[in-house]
Amino acid sequence: MAAHNTSSVTEFILAGLTDQARLQLPLFFLFLAFYVVTMVGNLGLIILIGLNSHLHTPMYFFLFNLSLIDFSYSSTIIPKMLMSFVLKKNIISYTGCMTQLFFFCFFVISECLILSAMAYDRYVAICKPLLYTVTMSPQVCLFLLLGVYGISVLGSLGYLVNMLFLTFCAENLVNHYMCDILPLLELSCNNSYTNTLVVFILASFGIVVPFVIVFLSYGFILSSIFHISSTEGRSKAFSTCSSHIIAVSLFFASGAFMYLKPPSILPLDQGKVSSLFYTIVVPMLNPLIYSLRNKDVKLAVKKCFSRNIFY
Repeated sequence: MAAHNTSSVTEFILAGLTDQARLQLPLFFLFLAFYVVTMVGNLGLIILIGLNSHLHTPMYFFLFNLSLIDFSYSSTIIPKMLMSFVLKKNIISYTGCMTQLFFFCFFVISECLILSAMAYDRYVAICKPLLYTVTMSPQVCLFLLLGVYGISVLGSLGYLVNMLFLTFCAENLVNHYMCDILPLLELSCNNSYTNTLVVFILASFGIVVPFVIVFLSYGFILSSIFHISSTEGRSKAFSTCSSHIIAVSLFFASGAFMYLKPPSILPLDQGKVSSLFYTIVVPMLNPLIYSLRNKDVKLAVKKCFSRNIFY
């Protein structure tokens, strides 16, 4: 907390997505619709997996947690963002800004790691099907999940501590719709090469390491699929992975594009537009991707509807 005491800034003003008055109301309703779809989709998937016993498998255990992360992730960002469209000054306290930053980092890292855990699950299911029940036992799944949340806490604390050592002297206008790392670094009056390097190292660990796990898992998966003699078997194996491949590609590509590059390549004004993809669009699309392309989820939805009609 010493860093807070040395800073003359006690609150920040979030600039929002745009300063054009004519766009404020349409954008408010657009992102409100995104938020509603995200909440309904992820909450619906959570309830669906919880109520259907045939979905109580490792794959859907991780999908349940992915939806929970996306649900919480969106609630950390979008409500405060919506206020930028209706208020002249969207003010957030120093403590509120650091709290939002912590949870934003926590859920981003959690999403990266849960996607890599899901890739490992698919690797075991396709490459070692006879050992699947033993390798992906409930104890192993719980251990992986605790690892996901444990590493996420440590990673987000690393970002937070790095931010707490920054001093904000006079300027308090954050050029973003949320308290993100890069806009706060730009705003600080004592930002150094070391602070930027710490952010880059943590981002590399949070994005690159899970991506490598996903890449290796799918390398082995593709190798196994190509060794399957029947076309039907290959098609079935591909279909079990297609939803996850789409979700991974969308999230990792947009996250890497934002954080794993020098600031000079992508200015913050463009960066905050590109960050919309992994902060708002991806959490909204995930439940749609996994439900529309998944036979088990479609079957569970049909069962739920048939029960309601029957009663």
